[in-house]
Amino acid sequence: MKTLIFTVLVLAASLSQVAVAADEADQVIVNKSKRELLLLRNGRLLKSYKVALGRNPVGQKERQGDGKTPEGAYIISGRNAGSAYHKSLRISYPNAADRTRAKRMGVNPGGDIMIHGLPNGQGYVGAAHRLIDWTDGCIAVTDREIEEIWRLVPDGAPVHINP
Repeated sequence: MKTLIFTVLVLAASLSQVAVAADEADQVIVNKSKRELLLLRNGRLLKSYKVALGRNPVGQKERQGDGKTPEGAYIISGRNAGSAYHKSLRISYPNAADRTRAKRMGVNPGGDIMIHGLPNGQGYVGAAHRLIDWTDGCIAVTDREIEEIWRLVPDGAPVHINP
């Protein structure tokens, strides 16, 4: 009987892992004007989140320190479980177009653009963090939400950040 119960539990755990993989996002879309982040799989909406952006969110990021969230096509290029912002997923900013624009302007394009949670120790703020755009150009969600996004979005997933 114990063997049967163990077998059923192992099978259930295996099926659970398959279900998670089937619901993994294959695309992330950020619509800055709507302050939303969408996770899609085969064009179907899996999840949506309200976000806070850079403190100066309107327009394309041009240089380091401008407080803008970039716009364009990127990928999730890594993750940091030990982030100062609970957890974070790295966005591949700057891309080639961003570097070319910055070079033409004679400025540093900046970097370290992330989708991240709240500052460590401030998770209690929760959804209230969205009342203002407060990041240096990143995309912020609650700690609970970054946990879910972390699980659903693989490295290499395309990220489209729209105005």
